[in-house]
Amino acid sequence: MEASPSIPAIPLSEQAFASLRRDVLFGEFKPGAKLKIDELQTSYGFSSSPLREALNRLSQEGLVKADERRGFRVAAISRADLADITHMRLLLDVQALRASVQQGDAAWEAGIVAASHLLEKIESQLGDGPALLGDEWSRLHRDFHLSLLAACPSQRQLAMCASLFDQAERYRRFSARHRVIVRNKNKEHRRLMNAVLKRDVDTACMLLTDHIHGTQRNVEAALKRLEAAAA
Repeated sequence: MEASPSIPAIPLSEQAFASLRRDVLFGEFKPGAKLKIDELQTSYGFSSSPLREALNRLSQEGLVKADERRGFRVAAISRADLADITHMRLLLDVQALRASVQQGDAAWEAGIVAASHLLEKIESQLGDGPALLGDEWSRLHRDFHLSLLAACPSQRQLAMCASLFDQAERYRRFSARHRVIVRNKNKEHRRLMNAVLKRDVDTACMLLTDHIHGTQRNVEAALKRLEAAAA
């Protein structure tokens, strides 16, 4: 009997990067929190080398700030940073959606419908009031949005869109924690999907633009409430 091929082990640096990235994105560390190597070693069980490599990669994404004398800190939540993320998403995501709608085939459409179904199913369980975003919702939300862009022929553009989507995740979770008025994402996603499947590219791009701006508006409203409460 032939031995089954072994599955290559995931490098420790990749494991450390994935674990740290997830926890930064999902708000396990507060914005501005110092990331001490010795504490991370205890928490994650990695040695200092893969952790430093992971932190350097996160700094390249803008999720962590590096200071040679002070080490690493989680990037702060700020209007300027979100405005930059939003600006880049409007440049790249909307263009990618336009290309995707123009070039997508039946398999691409099926992927969108499947992703939308799973997202709507979990959103129907959230209720009508403001809710914290769970890990499963975040994964399905990401899958849905990336499925819309999947037929874009530029793999580099798609990779950048995915990275920017993830960087916006910290802000989505921040606004969800401080939201007082529910945002009906279910209807937004349904309208976006319908426009895409109808190949109404102008309407789809308009809806995606407003959807991206919606995150920015919600975060700015949350920041204003916090500033007023602290005054």
